[in-house]
Amino acid sequence: MDAARKTGKRQAAGRVRLKDGVESTATGVGTVAADRASHLRVDAEYAGQRLDNFLLRIARGVPKSHVYRIVRSGEVRVNKARVTADYRVQAGDDIRVPPMRTARPGDAPAPAFAPAQMPPILFEDEFLIAVDKPSGVAAHGGSGVAHGVIERVRAARPHQAFLELAHRLDRETSGILLLAKSRRALLSLHEQLREGSIDKRYLVLVAGDWSDQRRHVRLALTKFVNQSGERRVAVDTEGAASHTIFNLKERYGDFSLLEAELKTGRTHQIRVHLAHLGFPIVGDDKYGDFDLNRRVAKGEFGPRFGRMFLHAHTTQLAHPISGESLALTAPLPPDCSDFLRSLKANAHG
Repeated sequence: MDAARKTGKRQAAGRVRLKDGVESTATGVGTVAADRASHLRVDAEYAGQRLDNFLLRIARGVPKSHVYRIVRSGEVRVNKARVTADYRVQAGDDIRVPPMRTARPGDAPAPAFAPAQMPPILFEDEFLIAVDKPSGVAAHGGSGVAHGVIERVRAARPHQAFLELAHRLDRETSGILLLAKSRRALLSLHEQLREGSIDKRYLVLVAGDWSDQRRHVRLALTKFVNQSGERRVAVDTEGAASHTIFNLKERYGDFSLLEAELKTGRTHQIRVHLAHLGFPIVGDDKYGDFDLNRRVAKGEFGPRFGRMFLHAHTTQLAHPISGESLALTAPLPPDCSDFLRSLKANAHG
């Protein structure tokens, strides 16, 4: 096979095919007609991607709210059927998209995020990005959040054809967040997460005097929705098996700094395990000690501290493509470090 044919194959591998024979890349512009409905055929490269993410790549320049509206209203059809935004597209799917005016070559690009809004990058190569997510920033947009980490990174990497979250962190949690830059890398990371071969450790400050140097906590968890419509998690013997290992790092009088080692990755696992044991996380507004949180935020224990003290500190994994060992570290944010220094000074004062 000559070089030209090889290049052609590489270019075709990540394409979406319109039924009328027109081809364009999944992240290109002008792939959706402005005056008529378009039918797009999904290639295997994009199998497994959420419908909303798939459409946002196709509809460059179209407001995100509009994309979600046309999905909810049924104007977008997959194989002639209505689907929800979280539907995972499959190879060969026929996606009908209503007329939409997308960005055109030469149009002014959408305003990029300011550099301060791009999370610090801990590692990056052609397959993987690891960022240090700040507390208070969602991993992804939606549910009233206009722009999460994934949207910010995409804005900073406008020519990156593929960019997806490999996992999630709670909005209040800071630290290491992995993003895949290819479908192959994403599937590899998902497989490692399923097998539990990624070693993720968190630093967490709890209220109370923790006594054990190392403790295994195995408490099954179940999800539910409370009367306010908010998602919650509770310990339940009929729930999903959950395992966390807690290592004591340091005591500060009425507070203890722990390292949490996740053996399973359930929603709110660390938070609920600790709250159930009577050691709520400082600043946890869902499962914590609300009176203590108020006092901490007012500065009764040192600097005012108004966030949850849960930080994804280290991650060890096999590189999703090369298989080489990769060790990542995100230092404690300054507000967390300052608060610990104050607690230590008060404990020894």
